[in-house]
Amino acid sequence: MSAPGVPELPAGTEVVELLEGLCTTRAIRRFTADPIPDDALAAMFFAATRAPTGSNRQPFRFVVLRDGPNAAEAKALLGTSFRARWGAKRAADGYDRGSGAAGRSPKARMAATMQRFVDRFEETPVVALACLTPWRGVDPTVGASLYPACQNLLLAARALGYGGVLTLWHAPVEAELRRLLAIPDEVLILATLALGRPEGHHGPVRRRPVPELVYDDGWAQPAPWAVEPEGTRHTGRPPR
Repeated sequence: MSAPGVPELPAGTEVVELLEGLCTTRAIRRFTADPIPDDALAAMFFAATRAPTGSNRQPFRFVVLRDGPNAAEAKALLGTSFRARWGAKRAADGYDRGSGAAGRSPKARMAATMQRFVDRFEETPVVALACLTPWRGVDPTVGASLYPACQNLLLAARALGYGGVLTLWHAPVEAELRRLLAIPDEVLILATLALGRPEGHHGPVRRRPVPELVYDDGWAQPAPWAVEPEGTRHTGRPPR
């Protein structure tokens, strides 16, 4: 029995503790063809709408694309944009040079995952455009009233056995998306989220060591209390 205001978990859902979910929610880019049932989707977006916003205005909106009359065309537009953006990034960041030329290196595996993601984007079970209506002009802080909702959505997907990833690669086709989906000019489209059943799995994520990222009482001052759980693994990619 769920607490008041908390959706019932679909039958068979494995319960994920909050801290475990926070530390094991990976960016998922490989999906099965399974659709997301209505009850699971409703629970995800309910969790998303519980996120905090500036002055509790809740200025965000999600345009969800599944299999409706506009979805196929919108996903095709996004797929074209994503493939172009990834092609440019793949060349600029040298994904096919150095260790990227080794078939099973982390760099090569990431390139293969990204290529599959963009090549099959139109098959993504659910795509959500995260939108926001600014109430005090456009400034660098507007995302603070949207991105917590996006994170809530991804965490809820993780809790229900699904997964997703947030990107900004909709920008080249934003004008076409606005016309197709009747999104008003004053509304900002700040992110695209792809959602579905993972073909792989979630698990502990690799990040930089906590002492490199958390300071105490001043810039670059060590935080002796910021210790990591035993067995924590780190990414080999240095911060930019």
